[in-house]
Amino acid sequence: MKHQMTGNAGLFHVAWELTRRGWNVMPTVRNARGADLYAAPVDDEEAVIPIQSKALSKRAAVPLGTDLERLRSRWWIITLGANCDDPVCFILTLEEVKMLASRDKGKNRAYWLEAKNYDKPEFREAWYRLT
Repeated sequence: MKHQMTGNAGLFHVAWELTRRGWNVMPTVRNARGADLYAAPVDDEEAVIPIQSKALSKRAAVPLGTDLERLRSRWWIITLGANCDDPVCFILTLEEVKMLASRDKGKNRAYWLEAKNYDKPEFREAWYRLT
C-alpha cells in the first residue's frame, strides 16, 4: 500500500510540474503497460510525449526488469522523496536509461538504474529537456 502511495505521489508531482510549465497532462490507468503519463505542449497538441514515472521515497536504484528491450517510454522521470514536501525529479531519455543501466550478477540477471547514474546535475530538475 505504501509503495502504491509513493508511486501516486510521484506521478501527480510530475503531472503538476508539467502542467505549471505549460503542458497538458493525461495520466494512464495505473499498472497499464507502457507510459504512465502522456504530455503535450499547450500550443502543439500533436507533439505528445510518453513519460514513464518512477517514484522513490529515498535515494535508491530503480528496477528495470530483465530485458531492456521491453522498456518503451521515450522519457523517464524519476522522483526522489516523492512523499516529502520537496521532491526532486531527474529527467532522462530512454536511451540514457538503457545506457546507464547495470545488471545483477545473480540468478535473475535483472537490470537496475543505480542512483549514482541518474542523480546527476544534468538530469536534476532538467524539465527543459522535454521536447
